[in-house]
Amino acid sequence: MNVRVRGIYATALTEALLDAGHEVVDASAPIRRRFDAEFGSNPPDARIATTDDRQGVGAHGDPDAVGRLRGLLTDAGLDALAWTDPTPPGTVLDGRVTETLGGGAVVRLQVGDGDGTVEGYLPYGSVDDRVETGDPVRVQVRESAAPWTERRPELDGSLRAGDGLVALEPGSGTRVDVRNDEAARELSGMLDLLELEPPDGWRAVWKPPAIDADTEALAAGLDRAVDAAEGLNDAVDAVGGVGVLDGAEHVQAETLATPNAGVWVWFGRESRFGLDDRRREATATMPGHHRVKAGSADASAGVDLAEALCDPDADAAFPFGVVTDAFGPTEGDAIRLEHGKPDGRLITLGEATVTAVDAEGSVTVEREMTGGGTYDGLDVPREAGDVAETSLKEGRWWYPTTYRGRDGTVRGTYVNVCTPVEVFPDAARYVDLHVDVMKHPDGTVERVDDDELRDAEAAGTVPASLAEKARSVATALENAL
Repeated sequence: MNVRVRGIYATALTEALLDAGHEVVDASAPIRRRFDAEFGSNPPDARIATTDDRQGVGAHGDPDAVGRLRGLLTDAGLDALAWTDPTPPGTVLDGRVTETLGGGAVVRLQVGDGDGTVEGYLPYGSVDDRVETGDPVRVQVRESAAPWTERRPELDGSLRAGDGLVALEPGSGTRVDVRNDEAARELSGMLDLLELEPPDGWRAVWKPPAIDADTEALAAGLDRAVDAAEGLNDAVDAVGGVGVLDGAEHVQAETLATPNAGVWVWFGRESRFGLDDRRREATATMPGHHRVKAGSADASAGVDLAEALCDPDADAAFPFGVVTDAFGPTEGDAIRLEHGKPDGRLITLGEATVTAVDAEGSVTVEREMTGGGTYDGLDVPREAGDVAETSLKEGRWWYPTTYRGRDGTVRGTYVNVCTPVEVFPDAARYVDLHVDVMKHPDGTVERVDDDELRDAEAAGTVPASLAEKARSVATALENAL
């Protein structure tokens, strides 16, 4: 299959794709320099792009291609987790406006078999008429969002088919979306040269990658766009207009058309180091290359500079102390505790103050607790002024939080079993693996939530190999405490 790759994981994933016998198309200049390979300009079957927060990637495109890519991406490591995208770009849905904001409206969408709902964001500039709360709307997804982010999928009130080299949109004539005047003139007459006509009511929009594509690739891209437009026409015609079932809660249709599929993949620490090994097969790569780049834009630029100035020692240890000295966190900083869930959600447990950092990867943080309720699982009252001290060790599959009263009395210790901890400049991050171990004030050790781990494994949100690792870590903790 043909795959387009962009972002901080591009070199490693290009190596993996080529090794698996796939074609990488529309390669960036750095990729062309690093590989002794031919990179074509044919329309991609799927696109892989790094998420804005650099924590993982999204793969979108032909359903069969995305299905094959899912396994290739999760092969990066034991802690690479994948979630199907319920709203891949190009999906057409009926929804209802639930809120109007300054620049657009929030739309509730029914997805899948109708049991699930997703909120999308519809900019006012993408619809012809004014929309109000309660209005039914027909929309198409322009840009999706990873499940662990707070972003909503971005929607459009008009339909578009195809992407990459050429897209089709409602209208007449031809539009050229490139800034090169000479190339624009050539592309504007390409439909006549190819002797192809868009379906009635649609016009071709040539995209920037079309400038470097040959005639055969342009024809293939237009054929795909025409097929997609006809499919959208058929799906919309079969349903008819946007309607309401009960006047308040539901819309007439669920998902009208899904020309594309999508998957989101979060890379944990072990996966990032596995991708380092892949990248090292193509070019010089410092230990922790992807781990550092995932931390911040400044850290990413620092990695590029370091690798350009010297030849990294592949056998050296990850320079945690150097990285934290340069980019944080340092003592006194506030960092978030970002608690990932195996279903793709991300819960922020609040901010904590860094009280100690050492070069070996240990970071200690404290939070002052508010009163009310009890501590999870410990059944100990939570009192105002209590302090929660959390010990984070980079790369460890667990971390303890010890709760103390104002007088220093230990009120219990809760140990989370999780994917290997990563301490970024502004957040500590991991994915919780359900099973946990507690030590009560009287010294009693208790293991909890094995049933939740079994359920997650059965549901497929925690792979069997990862579930087994979590159980072995919990057993070791029980014995140690």
